[in-house]
Amino acid sequence: MASLPRFDQLKHVHITGVCGTLMGSFAAYLSRKGIRVSGSDQNIYPPMSDVLKAARIELMTGYSAENLSQFSTPPDLVVIGNVISASNPEAIEANSGRYAVTSLPEAMERLLLVDTLNCVVAGTHGKTTTSSLLAFTLRRLGKSANYFIGGVSADLPHSFQVDSIEPGVPFVLEGDEYDTAYWDKVPKFNHYLPDHVILTSIEYDHADIYPDFDAVKRAFRGLMERIRPGGHLIYCSDDDTVTEMTVHFPGKKYSYGSIADKRPDYLLMEQDGAYVLVSQDGNRVKLAPQLPGKHNALNAAAVLIECMNQGYSADQAAQALAQFRGVKRRQEERGEVKGVLVIDDFAHHPTAVRETILALKRKYAGRRLITVFEPRSATSRRKVFQNDYVDAFAHSDLPFIAVPFDQSKIAVGDQFSSQELVKDLADRNKSAYLFQSADEGVESVARIARTGDVIAVLSNGGFDGFIAKLLKRLESL
Repeated sequence: MASLPRFDQLKHVHITGVCGTLMGSFAAYLSRKGIRVSGSDQNIYPPMSDVLKAARIELMTGYSAENLSQFSTPPDLVVIGNVISASNPEAIEANSGRYAVTSLPEAMERLLLVDTLNCVVAGTHGKTTTSSLLAFTLRRLGKSANYFIGGVSADLPHSFQVDSIEPGVPFVLEGDEYDTAYWDKVPKFNHYLPDHVILTSIEYDHADIYPDFDAVKRAFRGLMERIRPGGHLIYCSDDDTVTEMTVHFPGKKYSYGSIADKRPDYLLMEQDGAYVLVSQDGNRVKLAPQLPGKHNALNAAAVLIECMNQGYSADQAAQALAQFRGVKRRQEERGEVKGVLVIDDFAHHPTAVRETILALKRKYAGRRLITVFEPRSATSRRKVFQNDYVDAFAHSDLPFIAVPFDQSKIAVGDQFSSQELVKDLADRNKSAYLFQSADEGVESVARIARTGDVIAVLSNGGFDGFIAKLLKRLESL
């Protein structure tokens, strides 16, 4: 394996697994810098496919050795995504000795993050929204802030932006706890050289790589241990696990939360239908994020605290963050047809599902909320949260549950059952419907929908184009 070139030496980069949200954002950034970028993937769907096409990435469907060997001059660097296995034919070719090969997190660590002021936003929930909100707010306040986010924001022009890698320039990073690469089985955020960390929540997730909750906690403990001298930790005290893990953190730390008896440094309160953040010395600032739900108000609180630590007043930061409109696939309104509003959301963990449903019911009070769920993530396709989903979907007015995405590599005894979820909801006198395919689900949902309904489609994947098909079907009725 050849050594890594310097960033200014890159003329052609090939990315294997290019359609992952972080990988795709990186690819688009390289292209904007004038670097030729080619890439391959099996699953190519919006919004990332649209981002890549707009960035003029040379896309190849499927993986093969020829995707690399076809070039008369080998790419200067091959970046391999964490979805790629050692047996992948493209990975085998990449490791033939003809190419410089790395993972994306390692490339970040070695090429971009050494001198910048790195603000890592981590947690089981909320990290995409919070990191997007922090990057937006800092830039709105006039900071030349770099950022790398695993989502497409309504307000930031890109998901990956580097203005300067000079010492002290802020770099906002979404800190993913998923593993780095098949040869580097550590969390991505282990490579991000954190100065400051925002920790939103810690729950069990990613059952395909973490055998138990203790393994998850060890990963986040490792992130806190990596905070560089002079840095600080901002954490949500509403989360018992987070609070427990931060007790012995030796550096500067700031807590925020909505539970008064936990005595956070900053208490989030509801007053007259608005959220107010109150510091221990009694200073108050009104938070008015456009995103609904208490969880998003907590995300905004974390961002406000970080901005204050970077020298801005609470009022300045609150005014800036109030202009943030959100992230695609996070409570995103995709269209309204004949009085039926269709929402797209990435929620798949039962806690995220519950909080999303509650936020939507509050935002669209008085309207019937239909939820459509595809168990697609590695964890949601396993039975580890079988009962938790019953509690989450009990808040929906009318749940539609798809059979899980491909479970062929999951032992039968470990598989999540959509049939069982529907039955358990029925046992609670909650009408719920099971469907076998996206087309069947579209037909069932469209026929039961009526004027005034809100339909929230929850999936962390493409869901076979469910939303586009649903909007088209609603038009035809």
